[in-house]
Amino acid sequence: MKITKTLSAVLTLAALNACSQPEQQSTQQQTKPNVIIIMTDDQGYGDVGSYGAQGYSTPNLDQMAAEGLRFTDYYAAQAVCTSSRAGLLTGSYPNRIGVHGAFFPGDGQGLHHDEVTIAEMLKEQGYATATYGKWHLGDDELFMPHNHGFDDFFGIPYSNDMWPLHPEQGTKFDFPPLPLIDNGKVIEHLTDQSNLTKQLTERSVQFINDNKDKPFFIYLAHPQPHVPLYVSDDFKGKSELGLYGDVIMELDWSVGEILKSLKTNGIDDNTLVIFTSDNGPWLNYGSHAGSSGPLREGKSTALEGGQREPFIARFPGKFAEGKDISTPIMAIDLLPTIAHITGANLPMRKIDGVNAWPIFTGETTKPVQEAYFFYYKVNELHGVRWGDWKMYFPHSYYSLNGKPTNTDGTPVKYDYNEFTKIELYNLRGDIGETTDVAAKHPQVVAKIKQLAEKMRAELGDSLQGKAKGAGTRELGRVPGTNSGPQE
Repeated sequence: MKITKTLSAVLTLAALNACSQPEQQSTQQQTKPNVIIIMTDDQGYGDVGSYGAQGYSTPNLDQMAAEGLRFTDYYAAQAVCTSSRAGLLTGSYPNRIGVHGAFFPGDGQGLHHDEVTIAEMLKEQGYATATYGKWHLGDDELFMPHNHGFDDFFGIPYSNDMWPLHPEQGTKFDFPPLPLIDNGKVIEHLTDQSNLTKQLTERSVQFINDNKDKPFFIYLAHPQPHVPLYVSDDFKGKSELGLYGDVIMELDWSVGEILKSLKTNGIDDNTLVIFTSDNGPWLNYGSHAGSSGPLREGKSTALEGGQREPFIARFPGKFAEGKDISTPIMAIDLLPTIAHITGANLPMRKIDGVNAWPIFTGETTKPVQEAYFFYYKVNELHGVRWGDWKMYFPHSYYSLNGKPTNTDGTPVKYDYNEFTKIELYNLRGDIGETTDVAAKHPQVVAKIKQLAEKMRAELGDSLQGKAKGAGTRELGRVPGTNSGPQE
């Protein structure tokens, strides 16, 4: 039976789950694969050793890549926190489900209850589910993780910079103190996040230990390396790159602890582990930001540096080891892929993702989607990838334009650049998007225009005066509020 959901059903299920859980799982359930998604925040394409990082080492991630798959053309669903997470967890373009930009504390917005997350999909299959770290899909009780399929939550409700900064740093936002939440209870207000990566890792390992005899799903969403940067004493000064490198080394340690716990519990070969990031680096923070490597620009742009992310998958015995995959996939494809390997039912509501498991196993090298669409801001369609081609429509985007940045964690102001005409790049030969070849390939431009127009009818495009498409759905809102999206 396909999944559907209403607010009343969600609240009822939450109450039942709180009261009882089966003590025994069937043999069939026990053999279902476990799934762990580890996602960092603002970590760039060039911020992992096997993707070219310098100044620090990531031995656990590099070993994970050596024992699994390293995707070179994986895309986040959008180049900003909330939208990226919404796309990954629901298998839908964020714009389809009404999510634009990032949610702010107390703004009354959240992921709609009728949207089905990976956690809800897997709970129907008897999975224990947990999320640790940054949620950022609505901070009102209505939208918190327990109402979106997660049994266990420990972390923060939004970005780690959404709290009162020191007066000398200044801020244009008047945020409340950053709450650390343990299953609905605020256990402290964080003024120092130095031990948070360690705490989230320990909680994840404990969940693995407690649920080793039944199938489980963990979504570990580390708040780091989003500014402000924090690292525990164990990793301070460990890298050659300063604080940012220290933070990445601790995140790599976290991955190692997760993998170690799977081996200790004897479930290593029955667990799919995925590592990725939500979007590219926040480049105007200088030495406190990561690197896009060879890619152009960073966070908050539809250019490659904004949405192409490191993506490593490990599942012993299920696909090749040490293989690089250049076939493009996107975060929206993860839900249907996980549904395929777990035998779960897909949501009844239309989603955009497609099962990409044949790419993981090497059965095909062809994309499972005809094209991928790059939206940003209030439903603006900025670009399209079709095969090896990436085309941009006229729009403005953030850029440093080579200006110097700071070393103390304070940002410099971005410039606004403009695509004044359609531009086309061949990513297979020009990963840095340096040479516009639109004039040389009018047939490619025409084809991508055709694909874009079809998607505009479905999802809209504010740049073309279509704020909504025929296939978009409503965002969740706290009754009585009418807040709008934030960039």
